[in-house]
Amino acid sequence: MSNELQYLVDAWEQSVRSISDVCAGLTEGQWNRATECPGWSIRDVVSHVIGVELELLGDPRPIHNLPSDLAHVRPGDEFSRYCEIPVDVRRCHTAAEMTGELTWVIGRRLRMLRDSECAPETEVRGMMGRSTPYKHLLRSRTFDVWAHEQDVRRAVGRSGGLDSPAAQVSREFLLAQLPRVVAEDARIAAGHAVVFDVHGPLEFMRTVTVGPNGQARIGEQVALAPLVTLSTDWETFARLMCGRIRPAAADLKIEGDRGAADRVLAEIAVTL
Repeated sequence: MSNELQYLVDAWEQSVRSISDVCAGLTEGQWNRATECPGWSIRDVVSHVIGVELELLGDPRPIHNLPSDLAHVRPGDEFSRYCEIPVDVRRCHTAAEMTGELTWVIGRRLRMLRDSECAPETEVRGMMGRSTPYKHLLRSRTFDVWAHEQDVRRAVGRSGGLDSPAAQVSREFLLAQLPRVVAEDARIAAGHAVVFDVHGPLEFMRTVTVGPNGQARIGEQVALAPLVTLSTDWETFARLMCGRIRPAAADLKIEGDRGAADRVLAEIAVTL
């Protein structure tokens, strides 16, 4: 296994085991506690993690008809329905069943990852049967697990993992989305720059510059006269990009063109 893949597997393992550790002592009632992930309780978040990893193990997906009254499952959004099926089938599972299945799945999945002979660029089967390079799959799984680890931690008031290896993988995963957010989604005009100044456990400053062709690039250089500078802490930045908090409720400092800032913030959530 290459060093790159080893790092991703280790980061995934640390984060998914953190979910298991946090959930180990939860009461039946706490498993039903709402998280910031729209429509999902702690039980639902863990069910999602279990369901995805089982699919990647090659296990058959459950055959299940979803209720018609799930407000967070958007009409016509096949992906949200796809994600909801392994969640809904576990809504009647007990705390012991949830923790037992999570432990079992972690062990199986880790053996598969450790034994894999895939190279970073090897095409493998990902979610919904889509082909993707192995390193991209591991990176996206590490991000997804870390984001849900944070969902669970916030729901029970047990902060942690904000500077873990999985957090660092997640930071790079999220930063890679910013050029599209700024140039394509927020439609910031060519020649302008947007600066993201983030402090806290993972501190960084990144500038997204829109080139004359409308294509944006991200770098560590400091723009001399940015159109907008957005300053916040790392946890808030991640919550914004994961769609866990509305910009109006976030602790943000905005400098520069307020209209442009509002457009960026309106598009900053890249996942839910």
